[in-house]
Amino acid sequence: MAHQWLTWRKIHIGIDEKTLEIRAAEFTISNVGDAPMLPELLDQIPPDQETGSVTADGAFDTRKCHDAIAARSATAIVPPRKNAKPWKPDSPGAIARNEALRASKRFGRTIWRRWSGYHRRSRVETKMHCVNLLGQRLTARDFDRQVAEFQVRVAVLNGFTALGIPVTEAVG
Repeated sequence: MAHQWLTWRKIHIGIDEKTLEIRAAEFTISNVGDAPMLPELLDQIPPDQETGSVTADGAFDTRKCHDAIAARSATAIVPPRKNAKPWKPDSPGAIARNEALRASKRFGRTIWRRWSGYHRRSRVETKMHCVNLLGQRLTARDFDRQVAEFQVRVAVLNGFTALGIPVTEAVG
């Protein structure tokens, strides 16, 4: 028997590839898709901080996502959908996406993924697993309090991440 107050929530995160710190986070109701949240996640990163690349899965192969990535002067590492067609090259995002589409068709998806660095996306999947290790349930029932509870978890996880990153030094 389901309780009326039991509702699914979704978390959307963006991480810094080098520090593995969560740099952007959104908490939404369950019917909000991932792709529409990308521009909002990017907006959380101050404009004066460089965003070298944005890696995401094929669900993010939308004009809005590619345009938001291009607006940050970042490289989009987003595989075109399997049935993708070229877009009218009327924006920097569409032009970059068409180049990725051409490369993946010419060399194959597997080689494109290896060449583009798409495997780095697994780091955010690992970070999402870490978020879940802090607990998949929220104690708050009010949405605003759930958002605050999620933000506390992000802060705790970023604190743990900062403590746990090894420093490698060359010896000899």
